[in-house]
Amino acid sequence: MSETTTQAAGPATPTHCPYCALQCGMSLRGGPEAVEVVERPDFPVNQGALCGKGRTAPALLSSRVRLTEPLVRRPATGRLEPATWEEALGTVAAGLRRTRTEYGPDAVGVFGGGGLTNEKAYALGKFARVVLGTSQIDYNGRFCMSSAAAAHQRAFGLDRGLPFPLEDIPRTGCVILVGSNLVETMPPALRYLTELRDNGGTLIVVDPRRTRTAEQADLHLAPRPGTDLALALGLLHLVVAEGRTDEDFIASRTNGWSEARAAAMAHWPELVERITGVGVPQLREAVGMFCGAESGMVLTARGPEQHSKGTDTVSAWINLCLATGRAGRPLSGYGCLTGQGNGQGGREHGQKADQLPGYRKIDDPAAREHVARVWGVDPQTLPGPGRSAYELLDALGGDVKSLLLMGSNPVVSAPRAGHVEERLRSLDFLAVADVVLSETAALADVVLPVTQWAEETGTTTSLEGRVLLRRQAVAAPPGVRSDLEVLGGLAALLGHEKGFPADPEEVFEELRRASAGGPADYSGITYRRIAQEDGVFWPCPEEGIGDHPGTPRLFLEQFATPDGRARFVAVAHRAAAEEADEAYPVLLTTGRVVSQYQSGAQTRRVDELNAAAPGPFVELHPLLAERLGAVEGEPLAVVSRRGRAVGPARISAGIRPDTVFMPFHWPGEGRVNSVTNPALDPTSRMPEFKVCAVRVERAHGA
Repeated sequence: MSETTTQAAGPATPTHCPYCALQCGMSLRGGPEAVEVVERPDFPVNQGALCGKGRTAPALLSSRVRLTEPLVRRPATGRLEPATWEEALGTVAAGLRRTRTEYGPDAVGVFGGGGLTNEKAYALGKFARVVLGTSQIDYNGRFCMSSAAAAHQRAFGLDRGLPFPLEDIPRTGCVILVGSNLVETMPPALRYLTELRDNGGTLIVVDPRRTRTAEQADLHLAPRPGTDLALALGLLHLVVAEGRTDEDFIASRTNGWSEARAAAMAHWPELVERITGVGVPQLREAVGMFCGAESGMVLTARGPEQHSKGTDTVSAWINLCLATGRAGRPLSGYGCLTGQGNGQGGREHGQKADQLPGYRKIDDPAAREHVARVWGVDPQTLPGPGRSAYELLDALGGDVKSLLLMGSNPVVSAPRAGHVEERLRSLDFLAVADVVLSETAALADVVLPVTQWAEETGTTTSLEGRVLLRRQAVAAPPGVRSDLEVLGGLAALLGHEKGFPADPEEVFEELRRASAGGPADYSGITYRRIAQEDGVFWPCPEEGIGDHPGTPRLFLEQFATPDGRARFVAVAHRAAAEEADEAYPVLLTTGRVVSQYQSGAQTRRVDELNAAAPGPFVELHPLLAERLGAVEGEPLAVVSRRGRAVGPARISAGIRPDTVFMPFHWPGEGRVNSVTNPALDPTSRMPEFKVCAVRVERAHGA
């Protein structure tokens, strides 16, 4: 199979990369077993550039590496074996019906994914609430940017990853990039930071590791993991103390400043230095760079967000933007770098436990009335809010007896993964729809092979809030069906023969009506318009199709709160849920590498990517290595109160001596999420992936 990127002539289908939330433009040419990636330089986000994952994405289309027929676990052998679609769907429907009848609708769980298209996420949420009648639905996007989303909501009244397009980043004066390693996670986006510096702007990177992204910075701040909240508060303290607040902006466009100011003033620089390990001179230098520029942005990612205080941490960074007038103005603002391909759209349209399509709250009577009318059901029949992602996984085998899972691999990606694997094994019934036989699918009673990005048409919403159209470029292998066909088939078997079409454009037309008037209003967006305009930014209400221009930049005139003002939130630093102690004296933080993606279920099946990043590793400082007697490449065990992960030592002066780092893409003994802490943020219900207490020991013979 060709996996090269070319500029060759000939017909090609324009589409988008299946991986991260940049949703880079590309084109595809050829058939299923010989697909060629063609550069698409006219798409503004990446201008033809692709990382290795995007360039090799067609490898997953091969029938050699993906599922091509349904599998059913046979009682006689205990093994998954080929089955017809009729048998497979019938077995799933019977399993879900049996659980519902015996234990009630909330005994059936549904777990989705941030890679599902808007149409599939919408249909999955509708299926859960209308067909199954269950409240127990959530998705792995809860593990992505839920803390930033919650902070966005309470400060601005609306959550969109970036409230401005990426093209604004190089034109601002200073960017503070917090907990994001773009070189590894979104390589084509690095050009925006390069252009920023070429234009005379400055870059501050906050990360406990000196990553390849941090090496691009004018200033690198390396706080102790779990202390980003204190760092942001310390910077705001200095902004106030040095008289750098924008009093006119605060008075005219915000509320709550006095309380937030008082909270920040309790975090004086010397205290913040003791908490974070970042020196006072560096704190002052950061404030000087950020406030000395005419405009500025703070961009956060999983680093500060995946904590049991992630929402408050993001709120502290938003407070810094508001206090300095770096929000609601051109070339300024706070933004979140969404990770998963459709992490934004995936939560906007109904697979999140507390939301209905259009980003409506499920406990809002008016929202329930509107969506129920579109769905043709009584609002009283719609269930209320359910459990968040980890809480749902933790309940499996308890009061949640059966699970339908689409597009996620929690055996590798969930915190305290060994426990989650045990919960999945304890279910009465598990059905998984996926492209490959992931570690989670391997536990299922039924596995349904479904189409993937190049084999289907559908929309996604990028980190900018740009709604994009992925076009079908190749035919799916015989024996493979789309997720929409799966949901329609199951709905029919469960007594709902109408309302679940297989045509994605028909589903999108219903999504438009369901989202109309909601915070994430897509009603003015159509497939044709997306194709003509390289995507449309929401909100885009219908004012006669095509009349509304879409909204690339939010909040320039007012915020989405009832009074139009942004809201400061008073927050204070608190310790991580688990601090280092005598038994577990080192802090673990986790992240990604450039050649793998998320749980690795797809990228680990691509030879080129697997060769570049074949397995996990334990990054540690030379001082810690010397104390342990560890040498480069020697297997080390990272042990927490929950489990153990093993990887070869990678010794680097670019990490703090009190911290180790492991990437999270692998199963087995290298599964770092066996170690991570499921402590939840009280607002976002985000688990604390990014810090926990561990001990590191040599693992000879592991």
